[in-house]
Amino acid sequence: MSTHIAAEKGQIAESILLPGDPLRAQFIAENYLEEPVCFNKVRNMFGFTGRYKGERISVMGTGMGMPSHSIYVNELIREYGCRKLIRIGTCGSLRAEIKIRDLILGLSASTDSAVNKIRFQGMDYAPAPSYRLLRAAHDAALAAKAPVHVGKILSSDSFYTEDPDQWKLWARFGVLGVEMETAELYTLAAKYDVEALAILTVSDHLVTHEATPAEERETRFRAMAEIAFQALLAK
Repeated sequence: MSTHIAAEKGQIAESILLPGDPLRAQFIAENYLEEPVCFNKVRNMFGFTGRYKGERISVMGTGMGMPSHSIYVNELIREYGCRKLIRIGTCGSLRAEIKIRDLILGLSASTDSAVNKIRFQGMDYAPAPSYRLLRAAHDAALAAKAPVHVGKILSSDSFYTEDPDQWKLWARFGVLGVEMETAELYTLAAKYDVEALAILTVSDHLVTHEATPAEERETRFRAMAEIAFQALLAK
């Protein structure tokens, strides 16, 4: 087992879905995976492995923010051999035309975090996903007739900011949505030469101020999970 994950070697699949909310991980395991087995309960960060259409797939929560996400992704890749990692999370829309419950596929992930400034000694790095996973997810979303957008997202270190209009600068430069994890996922995937993608459901709206309730975010955002499964199965 690793420092923060109690699984034994071989208990976690090479393909894994990564919701931030561990209860969403449990919901997905119980509703989509055949014979799911729980491999982690440390800190109540639930992780499960089962089969989806015959393929072995895992799902595990990662918590909120890049520090938490980074801990789990590092260990999943280094200690357990995960090779295809798809974040299925929520985001806030920065664009009027992108509605509540629409999907966003992260084409790139800007960040206001210092993590990559530290990592790259003051230089900028442009985190981006696996094109293969991105294309497979986009194809699956179109086939399902899901409202999907592909573009730039922002991974922020702050949920509550001092300037409530700060998001408008990012929107002016074409950013579609804001969340708190993807820039680190994409950077670590590049570091370890594995595949990663973020599929996000719009849960709140910075333009219209709409928001979805917590219970819906936990159990009803099924489309992104179903599209993520199809992307993992694509050859």
